[in-house]
Amino acid sequence: MLAFSLCFVSFSLLFEMGNSYAGQLKTTRFEEVLHNSIEASLRSNNLVPRPIFSQLYLEAEQQLSSLEAGSRADNEEEEEEEEEEGSESSSPPLSYQMKPPPEGCCTTDGFCQAGKDLRLVSISNEHIEVPSGFLLVGAKSPNLPDHLLVCAVDKRFLPDDNGRNALLGFSGNCVGCGKKGFCYFTEFSNHINLKLTTQPKKQKHLKYYLVRNAQGTLTKGSVICWKGAEFRGRQSSSSTCSSTLFQLPESSGLSGSTSSEPPPAANPSAPAGTQQTAAAIDHIPPTAVFGSAVYNGKESPKQQLVKNNLSALTRPSVLGTLTNSGPPKKRHKGWSPESPSSTETWNMQLNPQVPNRIKNDGGSLSSLPHSALVGPASSPMVGSGEPVSVPDNLLKICKAKPVIFKGHGNFPYLCGNISDVIVSPLLHTCYRNSQSLSRAYEQYGASTIQPISEEMQLLLTVYYLVQLASDQVPLIEDLEQIFMRSWRESHLSEIRQYQQAIPQTFPQVPSQIAAVTSAQLPWLAGLAASSCNDSVHIIECSYSLAEGLSEMFKLLIEGKLIKTNYVVIICANRNRAIDSCIVITGKYQARVLSESMLTPSDYQKEVNYQLVTGKVETLGSFFSTLCPEGDIDLLLEKFYQENQGHISSSLSASVNKPTALHETGAAACTSYEIERHQIRPFQLAVAQKLLSHICSIADSSTQNLDLGSFEKIDFLICVPPSEVTYQQTLFHLWHSGILLELGLEKEHLTKQRVEQYVMKLDAEAQIKFKVFLQNSMQNPHTLFVLIHDHAHWDLMSAMHSLYPQTELSTGLVDRLLNCREVKEAPNIVTLHVTSFPYALQTQHTHISPYNEIHWPSSYSNGVDLYHENKKYFGLSEFIESTLSGHSIPLLRYDSSFEAMVMALGKRFPRLHSAVIRTFVLIQHYSAAMMAVCGLSQMKNYTSVETLEITQNLINSSRQCPSGHGLMVVLRIPCTPLAAVAYERLYNVRERLALEDNFEIILGNPNSGITIGKHFVEQLKVWQKIEDVDWRPQTYLELEGLPCILIFSGMDPQGESLPRSLRYCDLRLINSSSLVRTTLEQELGLAAYFVSSEIHTEKPVVNDVLESDPEKLSSTDNEDEEIATEGSTSEKRSPMKRERSCSHDSASSSLSSKASVTAFCSESSPPLIAAGDTAKSPHQVLSNSAEETTNNYEKQKQKVDKGAQTTISKHLPLVTEQLDTKQNIKSAQISITSSSSSPFSSSSSSSAPAHNSFILQTSQCSMTKASKQPPIVFLPKLVYDIITSTDSSGLPKSSSLLPYHSVMWASSFRPLMSKMMTCTEQSLYYRQWTVPKPIHMDYNNRNEGRMDTFHPRRLLLSGPPQVCNKNKIGKTGAYLQFLSILSRMLIRLTEVDVYDEEEININIKEESDQYYHQPGDMWPDLETFKKMPFDYTIHDPKYEDASLICSKLQTINSEDRSMSRRQEDMYTRRQTTRMRLSKYAAYNTYHHCEQCHQYMGFNPRYQLYESTLHAFAFSYSMLGEEIQLHFIIPKSKEHHFVFSQPGRQLESMRLPLVTDKSEDYIKSPTFTPTTGRHEHGLFNLYHAMDGASHLHVLVVKEYEMAIYKKYWPNHIMLVLPSIFNSAGVGAAHFLIKELSYHNLELERNRQEELGIKPQDIWPFIVISDDSCVMWNAVEVDCSGDRKSDYMWTERNVSLKQILQHIEATPNVTHYALIGMRKWSSKTNSAEIKEPFSCCHVHDFIMLNVDLTQNVQYNQNRFTCDDVDFNLRVHSAGLLISRFNHFSVMKKQIAVGGQRSFHVKSKVSDTPVSISPAQYICAPDSKHTFLAAPAQLLLEKYLQYHSHRFFPLSVKNYSHPVLSVDCYLNLGPQIAVCYMSSRPHSLNISSSGLTFSGLLLYLCDSFVVASFLKKFHFLKGATLCVICQDRNSLRQTVVRLELEDEWQFRLRDEFQTANAKEDRPLFFLTGRHI
Repeated sequence: MLAFSLCFVSFSLLFEMGNSYAGQLKTTRFEEVLHNSIEASLRSNNLVPRPIFSQLYLEAEQQLSSLEAGSRADNEEEEEEEEEEGSESSSPPLSYQMKPPPEGCCTTDGFCQAGKDLRLVSISNEHIEVPSGFLLVGAKSPNLPDHLLVCAVDKRFLPDDNGRNALLGFSGNCVGCGKKGFCYFTEFSNHINLKLTTQPKKQKHLKYYLVRNAQGTLTKGSVICWKGAEFRGRQSSSSTCSSTLFQLPESSGLSGSTSSEPPPAANPSAPAGTQQTAAAIDHIPPTAVFGSAVYNGKESPKQQLVKNNLSALTRPSVLGTLTNSGPPKKRHKGWSPESPSSTETWNMQLNPQVPNRIKNDGGSLSSLPHSALVGPASSPMVGSGEPVSVPDNLLKICKAKPVIFKGHGNFPYLCGNISDVIVSPLLHTCYRNSQSLSRAYEQYGASTIQPISEEMQLLLTVYYLVQLASDQVPLIEDLEQIFMRSWRESHLSEIRQYQQAIPQTFPQVPSQIAAVTSAQLPWLAGLAASSCNDSVHIIECSYSLAEGLSEMFKLLIEGKLIKTNYVVIICANRNRAIDSCIVITGKYQARVLSESMLTPSDYQKEVNYQLVTGKVETLGSFFSTLCPEGDIDLLLEKFYQENQGHISSSLSASVNKPTALHETGAAACTSYEIERHQIRPFQLAVAQKLLSHICSIADSSTQNLDLGSFEKIDFLICVPPSEVTYQQTLFHLWHSGILLELGLEKEHLTKQRVEQYVMKLDAEAQIKFKVFLQNSMQNPHTLFVLIHDHAHWDLMSAMHSLYPQTELSTGLVDRLLNCREVKEAPNIVTLHVTSFPYALQTQHTHISPYNEIHWPSSYSNGVDLYHENKKYFGLSEFIESTLSGHSIPLLRYDSSFEAMVMALGKRFPRLHSAVIRTFVLIQHYSAAMMAVCGLSQMKNYTSVETLEITQNLINSSRQCPSGHGLMVVLRIPCTPLAAVAYERLYNVRERLALEDNFEIILGNPNSGITIGKHFVEQLKVWQKIEDVDWRPQTYLELEGLPCILIFSGMDPQGESLPRSLRYCDLRLINSSSLVRTTLEQELGLAAYFVSSEIHTEKPVVNDVLESDPEKLSSTDNEDEEIATEGSTSEKRSPMKRERSCSHDSASSSLSSKASVTAFCSESSPPLIAAGDTAKSPHQVLSNSAEETTNNYEKQKQKVDKGAQTTISKHLPLVTEQLDTKQNIKSAQISITSSSSSPFSSSSSSSAPAHNSFILQTSQCSMTKASKQPPIVFLPKLVYDIITSTDSSGLPKSSSLLPYHSVMWASSFRPLMSKMMTCTEQSLYYRQWTVPKPIHMDYNNRNEGRMDTFHPRRLLLSGPPQVCNKNKIGKTGAYLQFLSILSRMLIRLTEVDVYDEEEININIKEESDQYYHQPGDMWPDLETFKKMPFDYTIHDPKYEDASLICSKLQTINSEDRSMSRRQEDMYTRRQTTRMRLSKYAAYNTYHHCEQCHQYMGFNPRYQLYESTLHAFAFSYSMLGEEIQLHFIIPKSKEHHFVFSQPGRQLESMRLPLVTDKSEDYIKSPTFTPTTGRHEHGLFNLYHAMDGASHLHVLVVKEYEMAIYKKYWPNHIMLVLPSIFNSAGVGAAHFLIKELSYHNLELERNRQEELGIKPQDIWPFIVISDDSCVMWNAVEVDCSGDRKSDYMWTERNVSLKQILQHIEATPNVTHYALIGMRKWSSKTNSAEIKEPFSCCHVHDFIMLNVDLTQNVQYNQNRFTCDDVDFNLRVHSAGLLISRFNHFSVMKKQIAVGGQRSFHVKSKVSDTPVSISPAQYICAPDSKHTFLAAPAQLLLEKYLQYHSHRFFPLSVKNYSHPVLSVDCYLNLGPQIAVCYMSSRPHSLNISSSGLTFSGLLLYLCDSFVVASFLKKFHFLKGATLCVICQDRNSLRQTVVRLELEDEWQFRLRDEFQTANAKEDRPLFFLTGRHI
């Protein structure tokens, strides 16, 4: 009774699951708890879900009792162990003394005594002879904890997977020396040198099985389960641990066993037949372990999701209990014969993750609605035991082929009429997988959790079958989930224990009350089946299954199983394990299951065979007998003869009328819009996401894509071999303009040129693809994008093929896109585009999850992100419409059609159901057309659905003045059947004279579109096409054409359908073999964009705002979608919804949902009223008159009164009068429909009518069709799957196997969650699916590597038919991606450079005297000395700087008045975009192959291998020794001199003045930089044209690490930490002083070598970090006069410029050499004089020898170069600017001067501080600023110097005298520079009167007498700046300033620094 009570609980559990299949999920407490448990398991970090089940099934008393029982069981087990080990085991362990080894033998650990190595790591690749019956195992040595020793042990002495059946004792061999026959483990442990200190025990030291992986390497396998450990299957050749995401640390390699080793069998005496059977079924190639892969060098994406949310990845999901069986521990103890033997153990070791991979001809397996009932449709499986004869004429008698599913144990041989039965191993595989599920627990140390027992498996299967309805088919996925739930239920205590991590003080064993014995099984199964009205029949056998099968065949022949759908045969022998099988005898179920086993190729062959051999003629003759009036063809002919003229004129009127109206201008439909190509916002968003991923690949450190090396884009689009898809893609490519934009084609495009960029994957594809590959190889600087559109099509491996070899296109994708050339080409990026990416998301995928792009959501948190006025209707919205609360279900099935198909299927068992369904549907369409045309008696021979479709189709064109109509898609996958349907419907249409009313189009993927001339002319008029030869080539061009499109082909191939599509008839899709991709692909044909602006005709949408529990995640977006109704402004409150009972036509025809008007407001009221419908032999009514009345009462309040009386005046031909009762019902239906349907027009006719045709107010049917989604008709089986939900609340279709050529990695997988995003779904499939051998990714394995992802392969997935009218979503998105990628590449090769005219040109001294000729290459020294120095600053970056006066100047005051605001300093400077030349300098983002070595990627030098060297020198002005640090890479050490003993840095090598080399730059280059580690232009490889040069980056100490990271191969000079806050002046100062000190060191060093000091090269280059390109002017002086010349400017290398300057005659006499700043506005006058004596900036050559006594001011932040230039000139040194050379400076928005921010030292909140606040009174409470004092001084003077020098503002003739320094006082004040140094060059001050005096940090050279020489205006102001207040007073006294200047106490200021930051102090005075 205890067993029975448990079974009852399981029964109730199954009852819930059975109901959920039908879409009637009961919200019981159990379901709620189960749902929460599964959801918690997905989100939990723990091993197993929280113990939710205990709330339902375990009371506290039961927990306590089971705990005690577990304790008792453990005690018993311990006692048994004590008996085995001896009494001394209870005493303290005695020390063990090993027998001393023989003298002279080897005693080394890891070696045997013969000296042979036994360590696994040493001999893993050696061939080891293993005797039969022996296994290789790993022994652990206490002295070698990290090693395993390899041993060969007789498997009889090893335990089975339950830890039992091991014989006592030992038998083993040494694999090292080959010694055999060790009978004692003690002896053996001595031989292999285990050196134990305790008694040797095999249980303690033999730890692991050893197996060989796919490479043949011996690796550690599973743990040996000693003593009742948990069930662990040994990993044989086909078993992997792929049910766990993360591998065990000790088993990181691939696991599997070599084919040379026999798979281990726990019971070697198992019957041979068992092993043969299993071998025949389960011969499966090994699959690789899926480890925690590294993607593109990064950690796995969503790692937390994998580790936490999908916790079930590392635990089993479907298990049950196994009875505590096995042989006794002692050989003398008895063994209960009731305990089942372990004959099935061997089978359990086979692959747990391959339920479907059964070889069948081509290795193909299609699947039933899930993966499910897949099996080979082949001869019966290999059996054993006595044969069973299959009776003759079985099919003829039973009307169906029985399908036999092998279950447990042995299966007998079948003989006789075996063609009439089908045998499948699928159920056996499911059972076996469920037995192996607890294996996932072994890494957690679980030892007590057992798998579900065989008895319980079979009993649960019976319960499941009992629950199935007569029209349902069993699904393996359902069964797997049942096993999982049952297993969890039976192990609640263990689950709780491992969740809460309770120490195992007293481990529990499985509760034995759950055990079902083999003796009880038949009785319990029979009890369960007793309530199902004989739907499940149980047969019990005594000896073998053969007995039961024979009885079953006998009952079938006798007709005693007519009501039985399933026969369960059980052979429960008490002496061994059970044998079982399940026979499907239900005609419907057997037919579906048998047909599901056909491959697509076999399916077409079978149908073709039946058509060719004429077997379908019996079906046709049967149809002709149905019609009492005679044969339909005779009726048609008779009708044609009688009504030929009349019908033609009346029905064609509507077709001819629009033309006439159009000609007269009376009326024309305006709804036909021709829209130009336009990019939608969401397409642009997708394109930008694609671009972002491309940039991520380029930016990664893997160097897989160098975007900087590409100059242009080229592409090739691969499409399936569908002519329509091909033309469709050409059309969009043509109109996108992308070819012209990319520069690939010229203005005049031809179709032939466009075709070069689209490749149809057919037999001719290889030629075009070869050209593509050749182009990619010949153009390495072009980035080729290979776009694989509709990428889920044809994923067959080139090595395997399902289809006949004649189909060359099969496997073509693999052959082309996966070829070695594509994979290795660095300039090819592959983009897969698909709506159904699941088959590309397996464990072996080529695509990194980082490279997946998912279609964005239109809505996020209620915000319309892309401002679309269209609402997308995909699968989730269609499902949503079937819920109650929605007015019109968009998904429906036709119950009368299904009933007729089922009846005919029983009558014609040998015909394929596709043939029957097609012929029935043709019959329905034919009858419907005849009924509409007046043959009213035919309406009983069609269905309401078909009649609705036909009537609306025929009437649609009559309601539009232009004749626009509806499209009906009739999907017939089988091409021969489609041809039959086309021929038949075409003939019926002709006989009914409807040939001008609507077109019938046969859509064959291999051919184009053919339509009649009349309809071509109509389309040309509508689309305003004048081309005489034009023909429609895409379905989109059929917009508005009334037609039936017979859509053939096994799968849609990317064809888009027009917006006039109204009905999508999918009743003929192959419902017996569906996977998720197939199903969503078929339903994707109806996916649609609906306008969300229309309020009168609102589409059906979701009415839950927060979350959609029914949302299908196949089309979900990354963000949570918010649905809107009609428009975003309208919201409907959430309401509780339950699914409607039925959506078939009969049940809804009397309600508001099924009348013709309800479905489509443009049609008339239904022709079939309730009374007539009830008479139809093919229709079943489920609604009553009361229901109709109730609906009418509920809705009548809302009906517009005007609508009730509106009747169109135009009535067509009266063909049938309806009686009064029918009229009333029709009126009720119409009124109800027009008010409740969102599609109904307010003007629709709803009054009683006496005609079968009622023309409503003229409104274009196509217009209304575009405002509402199409209506989809499905097979009943598919409808049930689509609309039912699984236990997680997700539609059942989402849990289908994703694709035909993949399979589940394990039965033990978590359910998908309805909250999963696309990314999470991808990770789910990547973990839980593996490709079959026929899949092209099958061989892409992790063979010990982590680089199976192709770095340049991306996947774009988006919902199907994401188009708006004629704009294709995904196609438009990737074309836009090509556009912005091209623009980005162009942008990458362009930079913004400053393009500004020189300033202060008008102040320049105009002179006719030119010192050099325009063509002179170098300056003449003597001539140059005569040139005057131009004090004026001309660099445009100093437009805001103070003018330097050199003489009496008259300057217009307005010239300098336009000053910029501080923030405009950089933003308003003029720039121009320039294309980078081959001589440009680059930042860190550039990494081409040529400069890899330069950047530090030289294989000779390890990355980042560099040394830090200190370099110290003293400098008297600083008063201390300066300590600098050099970071010198190994590759650059040759530039330096090191001391030999200690490798101390001594000096930097300098060349000689006389050195000449074409490939060497003599001057070291120093680049000071801050904040620009990424953007600084430090890569001078191309600028130097590859020449050898010395380049030093000068960085601050705190930035050293980041610069070293980005520039590992650059020499770095690290400034002392005291300069961390200093400006550029400090860097220049230290560069110069270091260089001079180094010059002295080199002179001393080389003087010892006999070289004169003056021969050492004294120049260095100081370059800004933004210098990007250099130009040279070429002057042509070939004119008649010397003054005539022509000049051109071109880009040249920096090498050429530097070598030219270094070659200047007498170059060492120049102190500074520079060049112009480039400007596009340079005129001839500026370069007529080739050399100037003026200021130089940005890029200078500095002679450190001549400028020894001239220093940069180390305190300066701005204008330090101007200050230095003035100092150099005043020292009498020469400054030369080469005007024929210019430097371009790039605009860099980060770093540099921008890195200095002035902020408050007190407050952390960022507050804007104006420069006026930079100074304050001494000792004031002013807010101190965190900025250097010098910076505050310079910024204050720049913006507020007018406060100190009021007389100087715009007074340029009276400048401010600035002594020994230049400070920028702003553009409105001029300064005059004077040097106080003796013998310095100064301008003449005679006649000059100054308006102010600036004394900045005066040194001792400034004396009172010097100042007294100058004259000042009365009231002129003085400003003295010193380091402290004391110095300030001393300076006033020393310079006798009080004699001429008046000071006041309040005129003293300081910079707004804190005292510790050493502020500067000011004193201002007034001239007396």
